[in-house]
Amino acid sequence: MIGLGRAVGETMIVVMATGNTPIMEWNIFSGMRTLSANIAVELPEAPHHGTLYRTLFLGALVLFLLTFAINTIAEVLRQHLRERYKTV
Repeated sequence: MIGLGRAVGETMIVVMATGNTPIMEWNIFSGMRTLSANIAVELPEAPHHGTLYRTLFLGALVLFLLTFAINTIAEVLRQHLRERYKTV
C-alpha cells in the first residue's frame, strides 16, 4: 500500500514539474508528459474497453517490461561486479 501511494505521489509530482503538456516539442523547456503521468491523467476519463483504454494499458505494460528489464540488467551487473571485486 505504501509503495502504491509512493508511485502515485511521484507520478503527480512529475505531472506538475513537467507542465502536463500532452504535445511534446523539441524545446525541452516547453513541457511534456511522461508515460506514467499520461496513464494517471487519462485513465479515469477513458471509455471502458475503448481504444484509448486499451492503449493506456498497453503503455502500462510497456512501462512495466522496460522497468523490469532495466532492473534485471542492473542486478546482473551488480552481482558480476560484486564477484569480480570481492575481497576475502
